[in-house]
Amino acid sequence: MSKTSKILLWVVLGVVLVLILSIVLTSMLTGGRTIDYSEVEQHVTAGEIDRIVVDDYNLICYKNGRVVYEATFGRMDFDAEKLDEWAKAGKITYTYTDPNAGSFMTYLIPLIGVILVCVVFWLLIRQTQGGGSKAMSFAKTKARVNSNIKVRFTDVAGAEEEKQELAEVVEFLKSPRKFSDLGARIPKGILLVGPPGTGKTLFAKAVAGEANVPFFSISGSDFVEMFVGVGASRVRDLFDAAKKSQPCIVFIDEIDAVGRQRGTGLGGGHDEREQTLNQLLVQMDGFETNEGIIVMAATNRADILDPALLRPGRFDRQIHVNLPDVRGREAILKVHARNKPLAPDVNFKILSRMTSGFSGADLENLLNEAAILAARANKKMIGNHELFEGINKVLLGPQKKSRLVTESDKRITAYHESGHAIIAKLCKNCDPVQEVSIIARGMAAGYTMTRPDNDDNHMTKAKLTDLVCELLGGRVAEELVIKDVSTGASNDLQRVTEIARKMVTEWGMSERVGLVTYQSDSPIFLGRDMEAHNTYSEETANIIDEEVHSIIDEAHARAVKLLTEHRKVLDNMARVLIERETIYTEEVDMLLDGATADEVYAHMDKYEKQEEENPFKRFMGDAETGKDKPAEAPSEDTAKVRGETKADDENGGSDKH
Repeated sequence: MSKTSKILLWVVLGVVLVLILSIVLTSMLTGGRTIDYSEVEQHVTAGEIDRIVVDDYNLICYKNGRVVYEATFGRMDFDAEKLDEWAKAGKITYTYTDPNAGSFMTYLIPLIGVILVCVVFWLLIRQTQGGGSKAMSFAKTKARVNSNIKVRFTDVAGAEEEKQELAEVVEFLKSPRKFSDLGARIPKGILLVGPPGTGKTLFAKAVAGEANVPFFSISGSDFVEMFVGVGASRVRDLFDAAKKSQPCIVFIDEIDAVGRQRGTGLGGGHDEREQTLNQLLVQMDGFETNEGIIVMAATNRADILDPALLRPGRFDRQIHVNLPDVRGREAILKVHARNKPLAPDVNFKILSRMTSGFSGADLENLLNEAAILAARANKKMIGNHELFEGINKVLLGPQKKSRLVTESDKRITAYHESGHAIIAKLCKNCDPVQEVSIIARGMAAGYTMTRPDNDDNHMTKAKLTDLVCELLGGRVAEELVIKDVSTGASNDLQRVTEIARKMVTEWGMSERVGLVTYQSDSPIFLGRDMEAHNTYSEETANIIDEEVHSIIDEAHARAVKLLTEHRKVLDNMARVLIERETIYTEEVDMLLDGATADEVYAHMDKYEKQEEENPFKRFMGDAETGKDKPAEAPSEDTAKVRGETKADDENGGSDKH
């Protein structure tokens, strides 16, 4: 607000106050018509008035109860001595109430009004001043500024290559001349891409903490409001604030909320989100230069971002933060265990092998759940039992031992899970069986958990075929023993269909279809994909359906053959599960080798106390012999195929493969 405008506003305020005071004082000092005492005296002398009443600035004269004369008066226009004189002469009687008795409230009320007017004008002045404007604050950026971030690269584990990429940014912020002397330009924007929970936001904080520069953080959804133009205004305000704090880092979390491809909106191409994106593009690489500002962003949907946002000069460096491998998981577990008291026999190598497919957030949640379980049991340290239960709780949810399960449901679940476990052991490309249980967890009535020996990055056709067979094992066991089928295999059938269709349409694993892909593996983006049409004929679609059915039917026939040949093992395993509810690798191996249910009971009783204290003991031999060698982290697609966990409908079994 300019100085001239402020002066004019004060002048107007002064004029208004003078007018208000004039009106108030005039109303105080003036009343109705002035009393004509000579006329009143004539009426009194003639005997036409015998009583006078004075009340609230009104003078009323009576004769035998009838009003003869009436007048109103102001404060300064009343003569009480006349009434005394007439009363002493015996001409009248009068009743007199002092009109000034209520003068305090009479003055106070107008004064309060004047004060209120002044307060309102004062607030208006403050509201219209720049920086203090609340009415216009919706156009200001909502970015939070932090100049003292404690996170360092030592707090980020399991991603050494990603840290090396970001270390260059830190070095540029600390010593930019080292790069500028060689004609090098530091990337203006860095896009962190990866599955949820892999530490993208943590990386951005670590860069700001290492460089010790101001850190502006904002979510992509904070830009867009219901008002037109607010998003673009907030982008400009964000970069204006960042320019004052150069060098600095601007971090936009979940940038896909504002950076989606233009022209794909359902209601037309030019909407508020696109205006915001256009302004962001200009600020990152337009006519203005922002040399000391490094823009970092995070997303797990890089496939839907606008190409102009990803070109060199804007987000010209993309860093893919993948799921950690076995060595990375071990390092992450050690970082999150720093402030937690662990039992001396806790082995991080075993934990890392048993948590294939876990993200950094999953591992942090695992240790937190274990700490909660230890506190619930009033323990001073977190032991192997809590860690083992924490893994299962993160994967499948808490155990529900109190759930009332009928004998019929227990028998169906026992045979269903036994079918999965036996097929997994008989198919050489399936992951080893770790645990089989008919105890309900989450929405699942039971589960068969397998763990990979290593973090293979690729899924072969043989492995996928065996996996489909394993998934159908539960349904086949019901067909052979129960002579009926239940809803327990609904999730298995969903996964079987998904894997088989991808084998045909995406991975080129069908001889009839050939080495042609007919479907994108990227997530659906409605604004772009709603207009997409199949690029193949109806005849090809029929061939695809036939090939999908062929893969599933062959796997089903194979599962029937294997379980029929091992029917005795199936019956024994189901009997053990009904009796003991949970079995592990050793018991599964014993049953496949021909052991009876009684022999398995004896084995479990012998090692029950030892395994209760340390459930990981069965896996220590592998860890000590070095089977947990470093491996490439599984791709997101591989991790999904191998480790997807969903609860089935009704009394279904949720299987972790």
